[in-house]
Amino acid sequence: MSTSKIKNVFISHHHKDDANVDKLTKLLSNNGFDIRNSSIRAKPANQRRLDNGLIKDSTIKRLLRMKISWAGTVLVLVGKQTHSRPWVDWEIEQAHRQGKKIVGVYERGLKDKVDLPPALEKYGTSQVVGWDTEAIMAAIEGEPVFQNPDGTPCARKDGGHSVC
Repeated sequence: MSTSKIKNVFISHHHKDDANVDKLTKLLSNNGFDIRNSSIRAKPANQRRLDNGLIKDSTIKRLLRMKISWAGTVLVLVGKQTHSRPWVDWEIEQAHRQGKKIVGVYERGLKDKVDLPPALEKYGTSQVVGWDTEAIMAAIEGEPVFQNPDGTPCARKDGGHSVC
């Protein structure tokens, strides 16, 4: 692992998982890392504007591209509904286009396999169990880590960006 404890990340997630984003950054921070997260979490008034279509997709995409560009790694918080979120898939595809490391992190407490966002299956550089600081940080540092939701290892397939 590198000596730098400061990590600029973008955490791609389903907006209903905002509390888990806070828990993830806290977990890593409690273990000595300075996690700087550039992901977007809308305040209630802005969420209403988004839900009502008052903010153009092109505006959102421009902002997301800037936020992803700033980050060294994109963490994808994987929960039961993440695979069905079009914005999560778009963010992963954008991270791939920008050459970012893409690390899938299972939500805390998730024990069973869940469907993954299609772009994570295609472009993910690592997939780690949620809340395993050592594995998450190894993946952020560029070490390919592949685990099942319960923390057991699984093999990387074909040497590519595969997930278990």
